Amino acid sequence: MYLILVADQRRTPGSQTSLREANRARIVDAIKKHGGLTQVELAGVTGLSAATVSNIVKELTASGVLHTAPSTRSGRRAQYVTLAHALGLVAGVHYSTRHMRVVLADVAHTVLAEHHLPLAKDHRADNELDRATLLIADMLESVDSELDELLAVGIALPAPLKTATGTTARGGILRGWDAVPVADVMERRLKRPTFVDNSGNLSLLAEARLGAARGKSNVVFIDVGDGIGSGLLLAGAMFRGHNGVAGEFGHITIRENGPLCRCGNRGCLEAIAGGPAVLEALKPEQGPLKLGDVVIRAMAGEAPFVRAIAEAGKHIGVAAANVCNLLDPERLVVGGELARAGELLLGPLRHAVERSIIVDEESMPDVVQGQLGNRAAALGAMILAIDSVEISTEDAAIA
Repeated sequence: MYLILVADQRRTPGSQTSLREANRARIVDAIKKHGGLTQVELAGVTGLSAATVSNIVKELTASGVLHTAPSTRSGRRAQYVTLAHALGLVAGVHYSTRHMRVVLADVAHTVLAEHHLPLAKDHRADNELDRATLLIADMLESVDSELDELLAVGIALPAPLKTATGTTARGGILRGWDAVPVADVMERRLKRPTFVDNSGNLSLLAEARLGAARGKSNVVFIDVGDGIGSGLLLAGAMFRGHNGVAGEFGHITIRENGPLCRCGNRGCLEAIAGGPAVLEALKPEQGPLKLGDVVIRAMAGEAPFVRAIAEAGKHIGVAAANVCNLLDPERLVVGGELARAGELLLGPLRHAVERSIIVDEESMPDVVQGQLGNRAAALGAMILAIDSVEISTEDAAIA
């Protein structure tokens, strides 16, 4: 269902009808962005008067575009406004190197179903896109919905993506996915619009809307797991660079002639502090492990695991300080599997940033743990899908 906010071309720009339609669009766009707001918050976000907001909310609720419910946000009774469930559903899919997570949500950001599956090493795009297609169909059935209610799909991938083609920017980083136009392939399978972005960008998008980066305009998100990625929010906008591949934090060179990285270079941060490097350093003494085991045993106080995570945090902090000196963010948000260790990772990381950054103590960026955990990229893919479809007020009565 595509719903488009456009005024009838016969109407005079600046007329009362055009102004009212523009105000409707502002309200719907604000709710899309935030998931839901009280009427008082809507007035503040849109700059419209409380009376105008109240009238438009009543109108769009009656026409089935919006839904209202009593709320006690901020300790006061208020009307909480969201987009109506009937407007449609979206899916968000996150592929990591070893896992897939799929969320099904309505356009008010309410997650209706969620699945998480392990993936084989070096999994292939065709197999996993087929699996996601079947899984989305099953999830729709589980909430008594059909494919025609699905507005769009967002996909998060752990690799740099070229904006122009939607394909991976460098071969070998995500084996089995090289040169695959993921959005086009998924659209052919589902017959629904599909939008693809880097998982670091989408994790940041989710944290900015729903988590630890809310209310901030200049944020660096660092994703530490099997790989190390990042997303950049600068002056309130996602920064992707000229080709769309900005934010490849894990491929900053921090040790010349260091270990070989999966990207083909040597001495990348990811090859020294990413999940496989942490596991490899522990393997001689501890045997085969999973990254989740390392986090659990470190949090239980086992010294070798505490040291391994602290060492990774120190290296990541050195690279983060360089990024901070370049971009001057107000907050660093650290997410991903290894971030579950909390201060065991963040403490050494923060100390390395403090030691190397050029600003004074009062101007230091906050270093905080992400609030959305391993769900961040899938939720970001969901938000990407919502942002990429247009919600219409055409069914509302035209004054």
